[in-house]
Amino acid sequence: MVSTILNVVQAIVSVLLIVVILLQQKGAGMGAGFGGGSGPVVTTRRGLDLFLHKLTIGIVFVFFVLSLAQLFI
Repeated sequence: MVSTILNVVQAIVSVLLIVVILLQQKGAGMGAGFGGGSGPVVTTRRGLDLFLHKLTIGIVFVFFVLSLAQLFI
């Protein structure tokens, strides 16, 4: 029962993680440092980009904790 609930919650978290990653701006990562972006090499995260970045870190942490919980159950 608990294992089934954890599986469902982890599936929902994984879909949410995919959506949040896909919503982030293109060209603001490593590719911009190698000529992939048209802006400056050093950029700071602001506004929605900062929120999505922090949300991604939070969702990854929840996904990791759920994975560990399933390992020990």
